Parts: sequence; structure tokens; C-alpha cells
Amino acid sequence: MMLARKIAVVTGGAQGIGREIALLFAREGADVALIDRDAEALEKTRVEVEGLGRRALALAADVSSAEETRGAVNKIIDSMGRIDILVNNAGVTRDGFLLRMSEADWDTVIAVNLKGAFNMTRAAAKPMLKQRAGRIINIASVIGLVGNAGQANYAASKAGIIGFTKSAAKELASRGITANAIAPGFIETRMTGALPDDVRQKMLAGIPLGRYGTPAEVANVALFLASGLSEYVTGQTIVVDGGLVM
Repeated sequence: MMLARKIAVVTGGAQGIGREIALLFAREGADVALIDRDAEALEKTRVEVEGLGRRALALAADVSSAEETRGAVNKIIDSMGRIDILVNNAGVTRDGFLLRMSEADWDTVIAVNLKGAFNMTRAAAKPMLKQRAGRIINIASVIGLVGNAGQANYAASKAGIIGFTKSAAKELASRGITANAIAPGFIETRMTGALPDDVRQKMLAGIPLGRYGTPAEVANVALFLASGLSEYVTGQTIVVDGGLVM
């Protein structure tokens, strides 16, 4: 198992890409702490992780709150003893054209997507520094690389994640901690599944591989970055998009 005896933390771990990462990490031997605001979905994923024979901890918390993230990390350390891997996956969208976007919609997306990653990284990096080892994986987006009409707030948050990742990598490298980002493209989720057929076809037309990605394909890259296979990789953004932005 690639992650035997490791302790992983996955934010936004109740569903979608976060859930897929949590389950793959568990299959590869990691015990998993899940953080999400959706307590009901969180509990279902916790049961799934335990069904794979691993320890699981479910914590309902808002990553945009520094107090709640500190509390969550303290509970993880008390219960599991350490943190080896942090996946900052929690994210929201509040789409709208720039001139009509409310200040609240801007602030919410930046607070969850970008400040949330800062809050969790700052809290989890402390025990990692003592261990002189750790893996930080931030989920960005191709939208942070190329922008998208109607998503100025989301694009800004994900571009910020990429810059944040590079800075964290430089600060933490001397203590054996790596920090990398994954930038998914169009991934098959409930959100993309609900799109009208004409919109889906237009999106697919721009993907050279001719299909949407799957949460499992993003999780596979997260596993690489969490494992010993990536010991000499830090500060990088790996794009998982079927060739969309090459």
C-alpha cells in the first residue's frame, strides 16, 4: 500500500473529488480525517472509509473560519496523533458576470476557496514542521490558469491557490514538506451532469480527448503527490484536463 500508516486530511471530503480522494487514500492504507460543512454527506463518507478497514474521523467545520480550522486540526492530532497529508479541496462557486457580481458572492468564494486553504495549511503545517515531513495538495482549477466569463471570483481564488502553493513550497521545503497543486478541467460530477446537452457538447468540443474527466482521475494524481513517488516534486501545478488548456 502506497500510504500505509499515513494520516490524511481531506477538506470538502464529503462528496465529489474530495470523497474520491479520501476513498483512494484509504484503499492505499491511510487513515482519513474528513472536513466538510455537509454533516450528513460527511457521515456517509466516513462510513465508507471505515468499510475499507481504515480509521476515519468526520468533522463538520467551515474552512473559511480560522477558529474552526484550528479546532479541527487539534481534534485530528488528539485522535490520530499526526498529520502526514493535507488535501485542500473544499470549494464553492457563486457565478455571475463581473459588473453584476455582489460583494458577498466575491467574498464567499475567496473566503472558502483561498482563505480556507490558507487556514488549513497554516494549522496543519505546525505538526508537519515538528515531524519534518508532510505533503500538502491544493485543488486548484484550469479556470485559475485561463479565466472564464462569469467566474471572476472563482478564477481569482484558484489562481491564488497556485501562487499560494508555490510560496508554501518554498517556505516549507527545508523541513521536508512538499506543496503542490492539481488543476482539474471539466470533471464528471453532479454539477456537470445537470448541464443542458447543448452546453455539455460545447464544452466537450474543446477537450482533445473528447470526454469529461472523472473524480478518480484527479484522485490518482493526488495519490502520486501524497506518496513516496513524488518526493522530489514541489511547487508544481499538475493539470488534469484532457488537453483542454495545453
